Amino acid sequence: MKKLLITGGAGFIGSHVVRRFVKQYPHYHIYNLDALTYAGNLENIADIEHESNYTFVKGDIRDAEFINNLFSQNDFVGVIHLAAESHVDRSITNPMDFITTNIIGTVNLLNAARESWKGSFDGRRFYHVSTDEVYGSLGSEGFFVETTAYDPQSPYSASKASSDHLVRAYGNTYKLPVVISNCSNNYGPNQFPEKLLPLAINNIVNKRPIPIYGKGENIRDWLYVEDHASAIDTIFHNASLGETYNIGGHNELQNIELIRMLCNLMDEKLGRANGESAKLITFVTDRAGHDLRYAIDASKIAKDLGWKPSLQFPEGLRKTVDWYLSHSEWIQNILSGDYEKYYQKQYQGR
Repeated sequence: MKKLLITGGAGFIGSHVVRRFVKQYPHYHIYNLDALTYAGNLENIADIEHESNYTFVKGDIRDAEFINNLFSQNDFVGVIHLAAESHVDRSITNPMDFITTNIIGTVNLLNAARESWKGSFDGRRFYHVSTDEVYGSLGSEGFFVETTAYDPQSPYSASKASSDHLVRAYGNTYKLPVVISNCSNNYGPNQFPEKLLPLAINNIVNKRPIPIYGKGENIRDWLYVEDHASAIDTIFHNASLGETYNIGGHNELQNIELIRMLCNLMDEKLGRANGESAKLITFVTDRAGHDLRYAIDASKIAKDLGWKPSLQFPEGLRKTVDWYLSHSEWIQNILSGDYEKYYQKQYQGR
């Protein structure tokens, strides 16, 4: 069996990627490397933990010695690198966690792959999963394309931009077989409730205020997480080495539009009067350096690899809400005292 390393596979996006590869590719043995920080949760992948082609490895990509040993003990044919600190608000509060994980951690993996594969790069692939936030902010028109100049505006996006540059540098300098993708905002099951949609869903259920930054005018493109996993699958297996692909959902929405749609749906699901959940919307002080608009041009991946999202936002939102409402235990297991302290500081201390 070919050994494939997926980093960050206990996180939101990573868990969906791990599940897809374990179930669809029995000729791969999937090694899921995760440090199990606050957003890593083994409950996300409990349904596959006993599969014969799956192994979980607890470890930190910031630990170069550990990573080097992992590669020396396993002949990985490929790496799908998703492990990252990913929440902008946290990067503003504590940027060093993002520097060490997203930059140094990525370099540790690149160095280990280069050393392990130095005999031959044939049949190997290092796939780095990134974000559209590296491109900065758009005005009311235009789209991010793969050649858009980088202009990161937060410690998070700057750390991801740096890791992107380093992956390309290793491809150019050492001929390491690399590919990169930059994706728009993901939503769906298993997302940590610091993010907008699961936070709002949980607050609506509990009739707590729904915090919206500024006036809610910031625009994002939304992609259902299982569609992202399918795009990662497609790119890993079919993209030419050295290529970059933007992945988008063709679902641009202002934050306030999204939340109003969610409120209407939640009223329907919870049997509440129409408009009741919308009364919970509370505008809070905008965060520093808040990018106005992200929008992805995903025509390249459609043209080159034939990938397109399977769901549009209304259907994906309904599936997402149904999942959270039927998995209340999953949310409650996460909402610890530490999360509550973070929540109070982030939204009610402004």
